[in-house]
Amino acid sequence: MPRTTTVGIIGAGPAGLLLSHLLHRQGIDSVVLERRDRAYVERRQRAGILEQDTVDVLRASGAGARMDRQGLEHHGIELRFDRRSHRIDFPSLTGGRSVMVYAQTEVVKDLVELRLKDGGTVLFEAEALSVDGADTDRPTVRYRHEGAEETLECAYVVACDGFHGIGRRSLPEDLLTVVERTYPFSWLGILADVPPSCDELIYAHHERGFALHSMRSPQVSRLYLQVDPDDTTDNWPDERIWDELDTRFAVDGDWTLRRGPITEKGITPMRSFVAEPLRHGRLFLAGDAAHIVPPTGAKGLNLAVADVTLLAQALTRHHTQGDETAIDAYSETALRRIWRAEHFSYTMTTLLHADPAESGFDRALRLSHLRYLAGSEAASASLAENYVGFSTD
Repeated sequence: MPRTTTVGIIGAGPAGLLLSHLLHRQGIDSVVLERRDRAYVERRQRAGILEQDTVDVLRASGAGARMDRQGLEHHGIELRFDRRSHRIDFPSLTGGRSVMVYAQTEVVKDLVELRLKDGGTVLFEAEALSVDGADTDRPTVRYRHEGAEETLECAYVVACDGFHGIGRRSLPEDLLTVVERTYPFSWLGILADVPPSCDELIYAHHERGFALHSMRSPQVSRLYLQVDPDDTTDNWPDERIWDELDTRFAVDGDWTLRRGPITEKGITPMRSFVAEPLRHGRLFLAGDAAHIVPPTGAKGLNLAVADVTLLAQALTRHHTQGDETAIDAYSETALRRIWRAEHFSYTMTTLLHADPAESGFDRALRLSHLRYLAGSEAASASLAENYVGFSTD
């Protein structure tokens, strides 16, 4: 006999888990299918910056207790260029809004624990194989679990299964429009067992390339370097990484980059991607299944949370009132925020990175823009508003 539920969710990342949690609080049952095991899901390193709205959603849903104990509230970021620094103060420019440093891995751990504590069904090592009947009133998900193929019957299916998942591929090709951009650089990211050298994130533009200083906790630093797309970690022994970070973060003044043991390193390509529409019949796309942003703007996780918050509200409205208005508007409403985030992420990426093919004119324009941000309260306010999270109403 097939398993049945109201909402079948593919993917136990933050989007799928949060959607399941939000639906549970409204009395709507769901089943989450995740092809990886629990240990893998809870340790994969991803984003670490939560917008104000993301923080508010987690708190309001009862998923923010550990975040409030262990997260690091940040009230600004620092821009560095020309060996000078400029701070963007979020609260003064956005009416008191800020961001929280709290790793995606920790959000996932919190949500897994909540779903299991509440008796939710999260099937790990359950690989979704196909979505069938999306244009009917009873779609199904065929999946493999514990060596056997099974079927999940649903009223709705939500694909939160990432860029490479089956969700987006289940939309008819003649319906789907995909647009993307690949950037001519990548990020070399490291985790290091050393206290951060800064109180807030540092975004550094240097003629040799971009650098970012972030953190995961008061004891663990997270840092990034712009590298060539075909580069490998074999080319970057620890000492070379620290030396290059020193060069790109250098300012005139008293500041020192702390060094420590590097525990993890990896290279991430940079791309932008949007699929439209986000719905076909009773199949919905959310999170990385629908869109990718370069990490410079810290939007990936926050967009996923915005998607499923919107979708949970729409499904609840239909469940409690029989009103499908919000469901019908989901794709258009979500895409307004997605494209705002895409633009901001593109702007931050092209502003701060050195393009290997650029001219002297391009470099001069970039520095002019950075100086404008540093000297104009209006320009700083626009950056701050986009960084902490924006309204699309």
